[in-house]
Parts: sequence; structure tokens; C-alpha cells
Amino acid sequence: MKIIYFSKGYSPHDHRFLDALSKTKHDVFYLRLELNQRQTEDRPVPSNIEQVIWAGGQGPFRWRDLPRLVVDFKRVVQEIKPDLIHAGPIQTCAFIATLSGFRPILTMSWGFDLMQDAERNWWMKQITKYVLRNSTFFTSDAQVTRGKAVAYGMNPNQTVVFPWGVDLKHFSPRPSAVSKKRPTVNRQPSFVLFCNRSWEPRYGVDVLAKAFVKVAQQRDDISLLLLGGGSQAQSIRQILMNGGVLDRVQFGGQISQTDLPRWYHMANLYISPSHVDGSSVSLMEALACGLPALVSDIPANKEWVSEGINGWLFPDGDADALAEKILTVIAQRKKLTQIGRAARRSAEERADWKKNFEVLLNAYEMTVRYK
Repeated sequence: MKIIYFSKGYSPHDHRFLDALSKTKHDVFYLRLELNQRQTEDRPVPSNIEQVIWAGGQGPFRWRDLPRLVVDFKRVVQEIKPDLIHAGPIQTCAFIATLSGFRPILTMSWGFDLMQDAERNWWMKQITKYVLRNSTFFTSDAQVTRGKAVAYGMNPNQTVVFPWGVDLKHFSPRPSAVSKKRPTVNRQPSFVLFCNRSWEPRYGVDVLAKAFVKVAQQRDDISLLLLGGGSQAQSIRQILMNGGVLDRVQFGGQISQTDLPRWYHMANLYISPSHVDGSSVSLMEALACGLPALVSDIPANKEWVSEGINGWLFPDGDADALAEKILTVIAQRKKLTQIGRAARRSAEERADWKKNFEVLLNAYEMTVRYK
């Protein structure tokens, strides 16, 4: 069948979907809404995917451009004559798709669109209701987002949940025979915390920075690996500098998917202080690498992490509680190997991208049947 895949940008997640779709029998046409100069995906669009040039995708999305974008999206649909449109996030791409009048539409939540954007104001709530009540089918990566979609008017019988998952061969535990090249403190091996969430308010990296300062004041054998960047870069660095721990933090910048497993292998503990999430792919990557996880106790994380089994939870936004839990984990470091094995098992059971992708293909078939 002919499928239009319509997404906000071109992220590693988009590449994952497009690469998998390029290996199917379907003809896939890719539209992006924005051109993001801070794009972290450096791999080209898969060769079997036809990237469509249209009015969008030339710069940032602006609401004043909505009428023009809808008109040109209709033109694209008329030219391609797709069997279905796969669109998300909800308030941007799926909104434009539903406004075009075309059906069937598979709306895909990206987590933040339902957990945060939908609650911003009255206008966003109305958009969310409109999109979900006019979507043929809906998919998300967590039960909590499905529940939100149903509350906004999505037919519960026309939904499917599947974690996006990871490549379990690429993200796998490092052989125990191979030593980990971990950062050192005063030339001694340190206990390494790792976080690769974006430095944006919704991901809470500032909470981690505050907690790290507190822990580092009590222990001289701890260090922090931070990847990525974002709008909070200055404030996060200021927290670390004022706390006198900047020299115990390694900043890795933007890392390619090819090199990413090596960074998980350098750590003892993965931390995600996110305030908003669906089934976090970076969390699944950590679990797949056999890296114990300490995450905020938001609903989506609790779908993945069981306290003391494959990781630990801390109260969302509470830097003091996070610091205390880090110290608790360090005191239990002899259990980390056992916790890491359980983490890997949970990834194998639920986060296998190859298996989970089949759910999306089945969702396509169901979407067309509901036309």
C-alpha cells in the first residue's frame, strides 16, 4: 500500500521507523514539518523512502502558516493518493493531516503531545480532541498515553500500544571480559552516573545536576557523564559550577547512534529525571545494555522499572530524594550485576524493536479496514 509518513522532523526515532518501513513491501512517502538545525540524526533518509518536497520542512513551524500548509498538504495527498496517512505529533502533524479531510489516518502520539502539550491551554485541548475524534486509528508507546487519548475522545477499540523498542544486538551488555573505560576521580575509578536526556525543561536534567552536587559533596568517588545539550545548558553548567563539581562532569555533546552503546557501557547507573515521557527509548537502550536505571516515578517509567528489580524510582522533581537514592544505590553496588541482568531481561521481553515493529504493520492493516 501507499503510506504517507508525516512527522515533525527527522530524529533518530524517525530514522528507525523509516528504515524499517523501507524494508517492507509498502511504498512510503516521507514529509517533515520542520527543519531543525539542532537535529541529532546524521544518517540519510533510507534510499527506498521518497522524501516529499512541500511547503513545510523548510524551517520552524509557525501557526500563522497553518492555512498554507493545509492547502499544500492536500495537494500532496491528491498527487500521491495514499492508502493511509501515518501522522504525529498530535497537535501539529496529525492536526494538519486531519484538516486535509483525508481518511484513513493513523495518529501516533510521541508522548509529550499528550502528557504535556495537550494540557498547555484551552486551544491545545480543543486541537487534541478534534484530532483524536477524527482519527481512524491511534497508536502510542505506553498505556498512560493511550489512556489520555481515550479521555480526549479516541475510540478505545481503535487503539494499539507498542513500545518503539531498540535494536537488541546493537544495544547489548558489554562482555565482562572487556574492561570498561570509565572516568576517574583523582586517578581512581569512579562510580559513574549517565544521562543522555535533552537539556530541556521537560527532561529534568537540572534536577540531576542539583542532585549530583549534593552527592559529590558526600563522596569523592562519583562522576557524571552528560550527553546532548539544549536550552538549559547555561543554567545546568551554572548549577554544577556553583556546586564546585564541574571538574567531575564529562560532557559528551551529540553522539551518533553507532557510538552510543559505548557510553552506556562506561556507566554504573543510568538516570532519567524526566518530568514527561512515554516509553522512553533511551531508558530501553540502557536496559538493553544491562545498565541499572534510576528514573523519576512518572507513570510511563513505572511501566518499565520495578523498584529494586531492574532499577529504582525517585519522586519526580525532587533533587534531594534523587541524591539520597543515588547514595542508596552506591551502597548496594554489589547488587548492580544482578539488577543489570534483570534490566536486560526486561528489554528482551518487551523492547525488541524487530518484534514491536510488526505491531505497527498490523495497525496499518487495521487502519485501512476501519476506513
